[in-house]
Amino acid sequence: MNALDNPVWYALSGPQRSFAEGTDGAALRYDPDVSIFAALPDRPTTESWAALGSLVGPAGVASLARMDSLDVPPGWEKTWAGVGVQMVAEDAAAAESSEQVVVLDLGDLPAMLDLVARTEPGPFAKRTIELGTFLGIRADGALVAMAGQRMRLDCYVEISAVCTDPEHRGRGYAATLVRAVMADMAPAVPILHARKDNTNAIRLYERLGFSVRREFEVAGYRAARAR
Repeated sequence: MNALDNPVWYALSGPQRSFAEGTDGAALRYDPDVSIFAALPDRPTTESWAALGSLVGPAGVASLARMDSLDVPPGWEKTWAGVGVQMVAEDAAAAESSEQVVVLDLGDLPAMLDLVARTEPGPFAKRTIELGTFLGIRADGALVAMAGQRMRLDCYVEISAVCTDPEHRGRGYAATLVRAVMADMAPAVPILHARKDNTNAIRLYERLGFSVRREFEVAGYRAARAR
């Protein structure tokens, strides 16, 4: 498989191994305070699923995101699912300098968590900020837009948590921030993931040079209960 077909696995078994819990070659997940996602290798075995079950616990749910379909063994239950698109910008758009953009740090975390709660851009935990640079825009001292880096593979970095306060939309903040994040991660190739039904966001990313590579399913699987 291409690393982009199983990005969580290649992030956790590669550049972001320091954020991983689990067994190399079997099953891995991010520290739950960092991200909700877990991962299995390209060709998971019975032992891989057993390791995943041990990792999340008998009542736990493993959130998996990959481009291929999984052959789920008996005893596992899919608890939720959604469809997304993976987008890649092989030729990143040049960033325009902007005095609006500021680097966010741990002191901004309460405001970041509040903005995420109000705009719901996707999973964002209290330690997600440790995965890479996060940038923001403030208005009257309040954080009104942000974007940052999440998964990191050998040649790719994911842009994530792109969100703008509803009262401040339509001002180009998202485009400004995505371009700035792209510039910060150079020379890595930017990737991102969006819900398939989020057509406004997909159109914005296409204007910035991204193209849809593949659709994928993200789903939660409840760990097999001990017999």
